[in-house]
Amino acid sequence: MKRSRFLPWLGFLLGAAYFLLPLIATVEFSMRIKREAYSFGAYANVLADPAFRQTFTYSATVALFTIVIGTVLVVPAAYFVRLKLPALRPFLEFITLLPLVIPPIILVFGYIRMFNSSSLLPLTSTAQGTNVLLTFGYVTLSLPYMYRAVDTGLRAIDVQTLTEAATILGAGTPTILMRVIFPNILIAVLSGAFLSFAIVIGEFVMASLLNRPAFGPYMQIIGTNKAYEPAALAIIAFIITWGSMGMIQLLARFAPKTTVHAD
Repeated sequence: MKRSRFLPWLGFLLGAAYFLLPLIATVEFSMRIKREAYSFGAYANVLADPAFRQTFTYSATVALFTIVIGTVLVVPAAYFVRLKLPALRPFLEFITLLPLVIPPIILVFGYIRMFNSSSLLPLTSTAQGTNVLLTFGYVTLSLPYMYRAVDTGLRAIDVQTLTEAATILGAGTPTILMRVIFPNILIAVLSGAFLSFAIVIGEFVMASLLNRPAFGPYMQIIGTNKAYEPAALAIIAFIITWGSMGMIQLLARFAPKTTVHAD
């Protein structure tokens, strides 16, 4: 019994050290901007930089639109495939895996060729159009994670029974999706949303090649020009990301339970 408990704890401690030690070293390095004492000067410099607030606000806004669009696309598709077209599930899984196989640089070059100023839909000719193109590019990148999170949530519930019960009570398809299915997979959707947010915040290739003022290119610029501020910026991004995950877990605790409403 003692040996069976020791090995899991040893694995846990080794895993924790693997993740925490680099984080602790980064924090320690970020506070050495003054040679004789630890200081939060690097953090103050980053937070006082207007470009930090502008780029993070931009990326957070794009991430919000990415999450909304991804949810609207994935939830109905995964629901109908599981309910009525299970034979298409392998095909859908293959399609959603393609963004993991195709590098982002190839995707963004394809977008630029398809939507340049000489095409029928010249999105790259305006800043707003480029923002839309970048958002849909992020939707593509987050598709594998959002789809698998939603699919896992659908596996955990009896979709057929819930749909039949709601239909008997007179609910239409939009009502079933919004008031029956979605509340039951809210935690799964939030998990996919968190992964999408993390992808958008740290993404560099698409935002850089489309020349958008995103957080990823800003981090790269800071990393090439300064020494301690990049470490501070990495810790700040880590805190924001984990804070977002904590908020997601908090919201998930208050998620509504299974209910069936009639129109």
